Parts: sequence; C-alpha cells; structure tokens
Amino acid sequence: MLRDGGDYTGTDENGNSVTKHFDGHLFDEVVFNDAVQEFVRKRSELADYFSGQHKEDIFTYIPPQRTNQIFTPKRVVKEMVDMLEKENPGCFDDPDATFADLYMKSGMYITEIVTRLFQSSRMKVLFPDDAERLNHIFAKQVYGCAPTEIIYRICLRYILGFSDEIKIEKNNIKLCDTLEYAKDGTLEENLEKLFG
Repeated sequence: MLRDGGDYTGTDENGNSVTKHFDGHLFDEVVFNDAVQEFVRKRSELADYFSGQHKEDIFTYIPPQRTNQIFTPKRVVKEMVDMLEKENPGCFDDPDATFADLYMKSGMYITEIVTRLFQSSRMKVLFPDDAERLNHIFAKQVYGCAPTEIIYRICLRYILGFSDEIKIEKNNIKLCDTLEYAKDGTLEENLEKLFG
C-alpha cells in the first residue's frame, strides 16, 4: 500500500464507512522490492533459532519504531532465561515443566525457552526425534499471549517459522490481551478458559 497505493475503507466526518484512495509512491519500487527480498532472505537464514548457531535474530535488523512496541534485545532475553534456570535448576530437563509469556511483543522469550528445552540432554534422551521433541515442547510446555493481531502474527511467524520440514501439530500461542484481566484480577480464570 505504501509503495503502490490503493483503495481502503475509512470514515467520513460523520463517522460513516467510505472507500478512500491512497496514491502510494512513498518508496522507490526497485529499492523497496530489493529491501523486502533481502529481509525475507535474512529471515529465512536466521529462522532455525533453536540450533544455537546464530548470535543474532531477525529483530536485530528491525530499527526501533516510534511506538511502545519495543523488542527486548536478545542479550537481555538470554539473561532473563539464565536467571530463571538459576532459580529453578533443571527446569529445562523436565518434560512436564511449563513456561509462559503472557504479554508477548516478539516471541523471543518463548523462542529462548524452546531453545533450552530442545537442547536439553535429558529431553533429547526422552524425545530423540527432533520433530517429536519440538511437538512435545509446543503442545505441552510453552504458552504465550499476544495482545494484538499484528503482534500475534509476528510471534507465530517467528516462533513457528523455523522450518519448512518440521510440522508443529499443536501450539499454545494465542491472541489475547491479558492486561485487562490482570488489572481486574481475573487473569487466572481467563487463562484457564483460554488454555483449558
């Protein structure tokens, strides 16, 4: 839309729904197309986050935005998960342990949890097949709530977009703004409804 323009639904001064037109042409088409192709190539290159081979992630390549949607740097996420493990020794070796991010922005916290569970020596013994191990992790161990549709889509693509070969049968990543539930004291009750 920003590059090519097009029609969209808006409202008039009376609040009525109307079709409007945006001319676009905010970006040079060739430069824009090349930048998008490079971004897609880089995302694909960094998609296998749980292998531990990459020092960076795709969020390294997204400049800070003028919104409150700030992605926690990977270094900070790793420190958070290190502290979690220090306070709960062996938590990533337990196939029954559960982990949640109840207000996701990027999904990076969940991906670091998945990485630790996936790389656990004990989990490898219990689930020697990589696909079986990942399906167990996503179905029974990690939970997340994204507050908006766009963040939900970003998280899903990042968290589950690691491979074209491994199919995740069930995941517990949900679109749900938990802030109001936390404010009104109904978070636990609503999480029970959401996740069963």
